[in-house]
Amino acid sequence: MALVDVAQKPGISNSRDIAFAIGIVVMLTILFLPVPVFLIDFGLALSLAFSVLILMVALWISKPLDFSSFPTILLIATMLRLSLNIATTRTILSEGQHGTEAAGHVISGFSRFVMSGDFVIGLVVFFILVVINFLVITKGSTRIAEVGARFTLDAIPGKQMSIDADLSAGIIDEQEARDRRKELEEESSFYGSMDGASKFVRGDAIAGLIITAINIIGGIIIGYTRHGMTVSEAVDVFTKLSVGDGLVSQIPALIVSLAAGLLVSKGGTIGSADKAVLDQLGNYPRALFVAAAMLFLLGLMPGLPFVPFVMLSGILAGIGYMRPLVAARRAAEEEKAAEEERSKMQSEERDSVRESLRSSELELVLGKQLAAKLVPNRQEMAFRMKKMRKRFAADYGFIVPEIQITDDFGIDPKSYQIKVHGTVVAEYSMRIGELMVFAEPNQLKGIPFEIVREPAYGIEAISVPETFGEDLKTARIPTADNVAVVLTHLSEVIRNNLPQLFSYKTMKAIIERLDPEYRKLTEEICTTHSSYPGLQAVLKLLLAERVSIRNLPLIIEAVAEIAPSTRRTESIVEHVRGRMAQQICGDITEHGVLHVLRLGNRWDLVFRESLKRDAKGEIHQFDIDPRLLEEFGTEVNKKIEDFKKQNRRFAIITSPEARPYVRMIVERLHPDTPVLSHLEIGKGIEIRILGSVS
Repeated sequence: MALVDVAQKPGISNSRDIAFAIGIVVMLTILFLPVPVFLIDFGLALSLAFSVLILMVALWISKPLDFSSFPTILLIATMLRLSLNIATTRTILSEGQHGTEAAGHVISGFSRFVMSGDFVIGLVVFFILVVINFLVITKGSTRIAEVGARFTLDAIPGKQMSIDADLSAGIIDEQEARDRRKELEEESSFYGSMDGASKFVRGDAIAGLIITAINIIGGIIIGYTRHGMTVSEAVDVFTKLSVGDGLVSQIPALIVSLAAGLLVSKGGTIGSADKAVLDQLGNYPRALFVAAAMLFLLGLMPGLPFVPFVMLSGILAGIGYMRPLVAARRAAEEEKAAEEERSKMQSEERDSVRESLRSSELELVLGKQLAAKLVPNRQEMAFRMKKMRKRFAADYGFIVPEIQITDDFGIDPKSYQIKVHGTVVAEYSMRIGELMVFAEPNQLKGIPFEIVREPAYGIEAISVPETFGEDLKTARIPTADNVAVVLTHLSEVIRNNLPQLFSYKTMKAIIERLDPEYRKLTEEICTTHSSYPGLQAVLKLLLAERVSIRNLPLIIEAVAEIAPSTRRTESIVEHVRGRMAQQICGDITEHGVLHVLRLGNRWDLVFRESLKRDAKGEIHQFDIDPRLLEEFGTEVNKKIEDFKKQNRRFAIITSPEARPYVRMIVERLHPDTPVLSHLEIGKGIEIRILGSVS
């Protein structure tokens, strides 16, 4: 922080600006004024160090935009080399007659070290460097920069629209949108600048070649005509000096060209160059093993050196062997770190206020004693709950939420509660350590019992101590232990609350599993005639009457038929039920026979007169006398209970117009009793009338 604060002080910022401006002015001054030899040495060393620094930065940046000032730096580096070229040219032509030390120790050192004292070797090396720089690196970099600039500029409208769409959808906020727009502008400017900056490198290579040729030719002429040197002496001295100068200039130019090539070829790869190159090359162990085998075979061939090929083969094979181990260890460390991070976040969420406001979709709360009794059976309960959820998914066409089991010492110790979205919808006080028996009392000879009410269906049952379990099993009397009672009650509660458990997220998930044609049809319905919440309302009304939505394609086809003519959810549901008649009847038949309880003539007339219609003939109100409503409820309740005692599956049948209202009354008394209309009787279904409500 101290360094940042110092750097942000106005005085230091101004001094940096002044120093930078002075440096540019000095660089321009070199173009016109003579420079001492020791300053030339310093400038050439600075040029070489500057180019190496540029290369290192280009190697280690994560993405090209991290080095967005590269075009400006490239121009400065190019101008520095060109101004030094002019200074060295002036020195070589004016002082070259004094020998190879006349232009400074840097040039003479390069001429001795690279040329080995022979200017022909220097010329060959110099021309090779120029060819590499000019025809290979610079040409490729220029082409990549041109294509990158064109593609980047062409992609700007699409990226801008994507940012606006994300902002409109709420995926990002205004600040992030501004940051992404700024990054997009910087990216387009960078690639556009790189397209022009690559010309600096190309021009620098050409200028270096021309300057070297001028130095050689001009030096020979000046040495021969002005200083009385022989042609051979002039050629030897001035060629060495000129080639040495060219090498000193071309090596930094080659380094900067390489940095430019690395930068523009990086493209969309994130990470430093070692990650972009070495990691990707090492990610394929089989390729390393094949390369190692080929090198080993080449080492065995006569005439080829054995040691280098075998050494390289061993290195590649070792990398190929170690790479998966290192990757596995790194993945394990990352997974461990991610798991720790998730645990930390979950711990923070549990302790947060937001977590205290969150409620489970489906929760089983156990009292203290009941929880202690069921602790050994928790694993069995979890297994049976999993099977229960699978059965519900097969029966009703969607997966009910996971059931969370919790303990609450604040409720009665022997009781349990079933919550849906945090609300208690059912509770029961359990007789711990006793079995629930479904038999007549006279069948329990010599066994103590008590009459209780079974929680799931509300029927009478018998409670017997668990010690008589073997006797009951011998007598073949059906029993249910505490776990079975809890799970049966839970299953029935889930069945009664299917609409509340069928969330929008669940609906979208089952739609995504449909074939592409039905997904497209659903999208057309929900965008043209209805909406996804409207479709969810239709499915919820079906589930409220325990009609399975497993045949979702048929439901979507039925909705598509009726949706253009009406948007009233109840009307759409009645049409869908008519299309699903075969399935609805098939789910409640016994051995192909549908047992029905019909309404008598009196109640048919009462419901028909209670339906009020508008001018278009559509039902808009259900107006029934409260006394008649109470009387009908009493009669239908008695009939249903009588048939339930016979353990028969049956349905109430009525007219299509009255069916929703009959169902509205019946579901308050017996939610598991289906109510059908005459139009919902499937083809080929044998009907057996049990009686009538009259």
